[in-house]
Order: sequence, then structure tokens, then C-alpha cells
Amino acid sequence: MKTNYTLEDFDYDLPHELIAQTPIKDRDESRLLVLDKETGEMQDRHFYNIIDYLNPGDALVMNDSKVMPARIYGVKADTGGHMEVLLLHNIEGDRWETLMKPAKKAKVGTVINFGDGQLKAVVTKELDHGGREIEFKYDGIFIEILERLGETPLPPYIKEKLDDPDRYQTVYAKEMGSAAAPTAGLHWTKDLLKKVEDKGVHLVYLTLHVGLGTFRPVDEENIEDHKMHSEFYRLSDQAAATLNSVRDNGGKIVATGTTSIRTLETVGTKFDGQIRPDSGWTDIFIKPGYQWRVVDSFITNFHLPKSTLVMLVASFTGRENILNAYQHAIDEKYRFFSFGDAMYIH
Repeated sequence: MKTNYTLEDFDYDLPHELIAQTPIKDRDESRLLVLDKETGEMQDRHFYNIIDYLNPGDALVMNDSKVMPARIYGVKADTGGHMEVLLLHNIEGDRWETLMKPAKKAKVGTVINFGDGQLKAVVTKELDHGGREIEFKYDGIFIEILERLGETPLPPYIKEKLDDPDRYQTVYAKEMGSAAAPTAGLHWTKDLLKKVEDKGVHLVYLTLHVGLGTFRPVDEENIEDHKMHSEFYRLSDQAAATLNSVRDNGGKIVATGTTSIRTLETVGTKFDGQIRPDSGWTDIFIKPGYQWRVVDSFITNFHLPKSTLVMLVASFTGRENILNAYQHAIDEKYRFFSFGDAMYIH
């Protein structure tokens, strides 16, 4: 089996018109491409058919992270120049890692005022990739101020304005902290989850706060040289106990999305295949050759060419299987990326 993959090995040609610009009316009406990773066999279904592939005693794992209104606009206190600030993640207290435009105007010590002046920020450090560390000063509750002043950032390939910001949140989003949505979960509705639970499937929630590094292109031709971004995750005592019980009783662990996969496989890697409650930062890079430890099958959207997410999926299915499936999806005019259709891989 080939192991020395290059970036070109994960490329594919996607017609621009297949990049979904808006969500479809009903979340669970998305199309679902079902792929058998052993045989490469495919079926064209709809997302509401996912229940047919879940059995009593299985665990359905979902990421309950909520997208922050992470893009805020302000002015420099000294010149009145306009600044755009994108919050990436909370470092500690009121200190945040951010991206700024125009970054060259954001020197250390720069003060930025937002909205009615109730929120201010001071640039405290220059970071790699044009990033800035800033510290906020405010009166009141930070997240309430942010919800009033900020807007939800959409991925760079979505050019249309989103009429309803809740459509870029999962129906179970709870833990504020992501700069981008865990998009495989956007297909679930409360009614469909109720049907899944009524069937005897355990609903398990974990948290991984998605960073914008998920959209950062891979620049290294040798993928072994790529440095992954870090994201914060948390797996609770209750979630770990449920997953262990499912595993002990022969059920399968079904992950919703690559963020759930990253969390579960981080824990499995850390504890030699065991599932334990844990939290911390992960920069796990799952690519062909990786030994899967926890996840038995998963739901995922269609990912960008040459992305680490295509590599993750390829490590589970084999590269040829996934590229064949993507070509089938293109031929059948599936919708791609965040607001697009889904796959179920087992």
C-alpha cells in the first residue's frame, strides 16, 4: 500500500456551481451518499434515511460546539481607521487569538474601539500568519456584547448572505466557542434525532471548538511536512461512560463529522485505544496510514480538494474509494462543502 502521498494525490476537479451557497429548506432533505469502505459500493439516499444505518445499542456522537459571532468591526482609537477583527479562540481570560484586516495597521499597543465604545481591545502580540493576540476591556458580560456587535463568519467559498444565522448552527449547538460550524451536524433535525433515540440509539455529545485552521490550505507538497492547527476539545465523564458501555455491548460508534472524529481519535490515541473522559488541545493529523482506534463509521460532508479533511476521510476508506465516491457525487450533481450534501461511510 502506498504511504508516501503528495498533495496532488488528494486533488479533484469540482465544478464551481456545485459549491452550495445556501442551505436547503429542510435540513434532513439533503442527499446522502452511502459508501461501503470495504467494497467501494455506493447508494444514493437522503439524509433522513440515515436512521436505516443506525441500530439499537449504537452511539451517535455529535459536537455541541456553537459558532461565535466572531467577526467584529471597529475603529483605531488614534486614527479612526477601520479594522475588521476575527476571533479565532480564547487564550485565557480576556485574551484572544485573532486575525485582523488590515493586519499591518495593527501594531502592538494599538487600541481599537467597537460599537458604542462599550468594548475596546489592545493588540498585545503579533503572531504567525498575520494573526494578532488582543486583550479586551469592557463593562458587562462579554458574550452578550459580542452577540450584539458581532456577526457569524461564513467560510470563504460562500459568497451569498445567510438570511437566517441559525442555519449555520446545529440544532443541538450549546457550547459557544467555534469560529466555524461542525457542518456535518447541520443535517440533523430535532425530530430526526428523536426518531433515532426512540430506535434505541444513544445520543452522545462532546465539544470541539472549530478553528479557522480547518480552511487553511495545505502548502506542503509532502503532506508529512504539514503542521496541523490546534483545537480545544472536551469529552465528559458521562459521554465516555456511554461510549464504553456501547463498545462493551457490541454496538458501533458513529461520529457526526470530522470534529467528532478528531476528538474521539485524539482520546483513543492518547489512551492506547481506550475511551476516557478528557479535555485539552489537539493537533491530530489523520491521514492514510493512521490506525483508527474508536470510530466505527461516520457522517461527513464533501470536503475541499487537497484539504486535510479529504486526507482524514481517505485514511478510513482508502484514497481510491473516496475519490471514486467524490467523482460519483460530481456526476450526480451533489452539493458540496458547508451547506452541501452528506456522506455516510461504514
